[in-house]
Parts: sequence; structure tokens; C-alpha cells
Amino acid sequence: MLIDVNYWAVAIATISTMVVGSIWYTPKVFGNYWMRVAKVDPGDRSAVVPIITTVIVSFISAWVLAIATQVAWTAFGGNYLVTALLTGILLWAGFTAARFITHDAFEGRPAGLTILNIAHELVTVVVMALIIGLWPPAGTV
Repeated sequence: MLIDVNYWAVAIATISTMVVGSIWYTPKVFGNYWMRVAKVDPGDRSAVVPIITTVIVSFISAWVLAIATQVAWTAFGGNYLVTALLTGILLWAGFTAARFITHDAFEGRPAGLTILNIAHELVTVVVMALIIGLWPPAGTV
């Protein structure tokens, strides 16, 4: 089965994760709290490797979301945007949030940090899903 993916939407969704993260973790939003609770010192290391890692991982996430959305839409039909949003939220809940909660519980991280990070991931996934859902592959919808 050939699964159509709009790679322009995936690329924009990838970039959107950087925008969301830049806003979310800025000191004026949640950055100061996050650095304090996660014990992150911005002067300890360069941000280059984490940023490159984020771009790569974000591309993979956006690509998988686009594929999962296409598969769900092909299987169930309906509105492509709604399918993208529901698929993104379900994947976030079942994989991202569940795994963060488990790992953070075993690592003894504060609940506030876990909530902050999974909320960030939810916003990130919803924005990616909006982009993918509003820009389906050509000929799909």
C-alpha cells in the first residue's frame, strides 16, 4: 500500500516544533521554571547539538504523524483535519504522555516538570496536526 505524505507539510510541521519550543521554554513563559526544576544551566553547554537533535526528531515525529493520519483517514474517512488532530492527540496520549509520566516517575522528577513537558508536547503535536491536517497530500481530499 502506498501512503501519500505531503512533505511540505511535514517540513513546516518540523519547523513549527522549533517555534513552539522557543516560545514555551523562553524565560518569560516557562523557561525559568523549567531550568530551575530540571536543573538546567544554560551556560553548561552549547545548544547546537540539542537543536540539531530536535530538528531530526521533530522531522521523524511529523513524518510519522502524517503517515498515521493518512492511514487513519484512509481507514475511517471523514474530515482530514479532524482525523489529523485526533490521530495526533491519541498518539501523544498513548506514547508521549504515557512514556514521560512513566520515566519521570522512576527518575523521581517533580510532577510540575512532567506536566510542563507533556503539555509542551501536546501543544507541539496539535500544531503539527493542524499543519498536516490543513495541508493533506495532493489528491487525497
